[in-house]
Amino acid sequence: MGKEKDKSNEGASEKYENFNEWYNEIVEEAGLCDKRYPVKGMNIWTPYGWKLMQNIDSETRKLVNATDHQEVKFPLLVPQKEFEKEADHIAGFEDEVYWVTRAGRNELDIPLLLRPTSETAMYPIFDLWVRSHADLPLKIYQMVNVFRYETKQTKAFMRMREFHFFEAHTCHATEEGAERQIEEDLEIMEKLSKRLCMPYLSLVRTDWDKFPGAEYSVGADSLMPTGRTLQMAGIHQYKTNFSKAYDITFEDEEGEHKNVYQTTYGMAERLVGAIVAIHGDDKGLVFPPDIAPLQVRIIPIIYGDEEKIMDYCLDIKESLERLGIEVDIDDSDERPGSKFYEAEMKGIPVRLDIGSDEVDQKTVTLVRRDTGEKRTVDREELLDEISSTFKAMQEEMYEKAEEELESNIEDIEDISEIQKEKIYRGGWCGEEACGQEIEDITERDILGTPFDEEGFEGKCINCDENTETVIYLSKTH
Repeated sequence: MGKEKDKSNEGASEKYENFNEWYNEIVEEAGLCDKRYPVKGMNIWTPYGWKLMQNIDSETRKLVNATDHQEVKFPLLVPQKEFEKEADHIAGFEDEVYWVTRAGRNELDIPLLLRPTSETAMYPIFDLWVRSHADLPLKIYQMVNVFRYETKQTKAFMRMREFHFFEAHTCHATEEGAERQIEEDLEIMEKLSKRLCMPYLSLVRTDWDKFPGAEYSVGADSLMPTGRTLQMAGIHQYKTNFSKAYDITFEDEEGEHKNVYQTTYGMAERLVGAIVAIHGDDKGLVFPPDIAPLQVRIIPIIYGDEEKIMDYCLDIKESLERLGIEVDIDDSDERPGSKFYEAEMKGIPVRLDIGSDEVDQKTVTLVRRDTGEKRTVDREELLDEISSTFKAMQEEMYEKAEEELESNIEDIEDISEIQKEKIYRGGWCGEEACGQEIEDITERDILGTPFDEEGFEGKCINCDENTETVIYLSKTH
């Protein structure tokens, strides 16, 4: 047999010079998913990647459950006749849906489709669940797989044909109630972004880019290392567009029947892709402690005294587990350099190196993944040190990403100033034809206008008309 390859001095291709190569290499090397499934755009979640997704789901559940949402699970298949009830929705998805037309050798009387999202599956049932004002607000969510026939080049987590999806759906008696829900969803997104250390811009999409069937849509856009943006989440105000199509009505206190007002809030597994892209470096992944699949790895450095060192490591592991910290021991036969490489590649927030000296002195060597900081910590102070390290990592990783986002936003007065791949901010007259001309000339997407008004006075970057409307635009992933 040949000699095993020593990976201790290898690094991934550089993140900012060749992002696509770096990203693909990191995802594969760290074992977040297996891309060898024989259907393009449908990958296998590995245990490590799925634990990360489950941790994100768990944080999401805490936040939405705290706002009186209830979790449900709707069937995967949607009848064609229900899908076709909302015309704008059909137009937005008809080229992306997967159809089921046969069961065995029998042709189905009514073709079925795999859900691309669940409005058309849920809303015929909402008509049965909502009868009076006492049934409102209705606030539910589910975490399921959805299917869309992606025609562009697929990329793990970021652009898939089958992907894990969180979707919340609500019904309200009034438009004001639905608007309050939009604000609540944005508050949930802000809290979640702190857990993920992932700052973003909340932007109201243009009419030609809003979610099919929505009155308006708000996108949460984060900056990628390429200078392009990636949409993390979508929050949509439907007003009565869907409730009229699906006849979802309630009887108010005066006995009058009215259509409900509806909203949705959706996030996909591309959150994982964004975490990889925003925080990773040339050594591998870097995970925020709040959502890391593994928070601490203990590495025994054994040159004699194996039993004594392992007993010390096991005692520390058990004390951390009692605090609910996800921890393991790398007791493989690999050399220390290879073990360090593995821990760095997998983005484990804290590494504890323990050899004979640490055992004798009742200390550990604590290494922070994000900064590489290494320090000696007394055994008696270890639990407090790890807790404070986690807190510092959460704060500093968010601040670093926020600074990166803000430093890549450039104010412009004319589209001729657009040259680099970054986020640009400038005036827009508000006319659709002018906006689409901006997109055509710049080869960038108008991400939208700020949900929270920024107070702008200037001229349109294209037609030079005076305007108080500001837009953000960039290339997107």
